[in-house]
Amino acid sequence: MAHNAALRPFERRVVHMISQGLDEDEIGRRFRRRPETIRRVAALAAIPHGSRPVAGDVLRPLERRVLRWRAQGVELPEIAQRFRRSAGFMAQVERLAHFKLEQR
Repeated sequence: MAHNAALRPFERRVVHMISQGLDEDEIGRRFRRRPETIRRVAALAAIPHGSRPVAGDVLRPLERRVLRWRAQGVELPEIAQRFRRSAGFMAQVERLAHFKLEQR
């Protein structure tokens, strides 16, 4: 699983209980959560946290995603819907990303 220092207390306890051999139903009962929730927490806790951006990368993750999807032909209204933002906001993110890349 993931390095415990990067996890929240609830995630650490769930991971610990799983490592002790408790099943998701029992952990869920103890935390008053559904077993599906416990499975999801365990799966997300296994994802590496605290990764650092590539050296020289000036874009935020949002900007990288927007540029990647735009390069694939996805329209701004569809991207905006994915992030629950306006198309105008996404256009601004795209413009800023292009500006940052030009300044390098």
